[in-house]
Amino acid sequence: MKRTIGILGLGIFGRSIARTLAEFDYDVIAVDKSEDNVNDLEPLITKGVIGDITDRDLLETIGIGDCDAVVISTGTVLESSVLAVMHCKKLGVPKIIAKAKNAMYREVLQEIGASEVILPERESGVRLAKRLMRNKIEDMVELDDHTSIVEFSPPQKWIGKTIQELDLRNNYDINIIGMRETRHAKLNTNVSATTVVKEDIIFIGISESDIFERHDYLKEPYE
Repeated sequence: MKRTIGILGLGIFGRSIARTLAEFDYDVIAVDKSEDNVNDLEPLITKGVIGDITDRDLLETIGIGDCDAVVISTGTVLESSVLAVMHCKKLGVPKIIAKAKNAMYREVLQEIGASEVILPERESGVRLAKRLMRNKIEDMVELDDHTSIVEFSPPQKWIGKTIQELDLRNNYDINIIGMRETRHAKLNTNVSATTVVKEDIIFIGISESDIFERHDYLKEPYE
């Protein structure tokens, strides 16, 4: 099932998020006051709306309340961001990510209920979009431009099979270096080939970032 992401504000940061999500065929609902910004993205996204992100009736009408997550990507006017966060909360959006101009703005947005507040100089729009798209990936640490340590939950087709049967190194280009029996369990770095994969297991592996991420984003993990 496709996930729907709302983008409120289409400056450089918001546009980069929208383009990245659209590239991986996510449904994107975007709102901005600028007709040029909306028209620029409209061929790529599901719905582009020219309007005020502080207008709750508008947000409700266009379906922002049905989004899996919303990014409030305009961070220069605190009042606008605050109202947008409040409207999204009242509309029932489960995950609200807001951009903040500085640490003081971040504190205010956290206090009123934003799920996450980011400072744009620390995280690019593309990077945030990739985090939003993760399906099975729990966490990722980039070792260099090509290789990452990845913490991930197993796809359904792995359940009930042993590590040896899956032959992850040859079939999936993943080297398993550890696992947790459950999400919060202690890390076990001694993974046996006879370990049977269960739904609650979290694996830690090393792989090429692009290959692993692309499978995950397309919702066809490790097929």
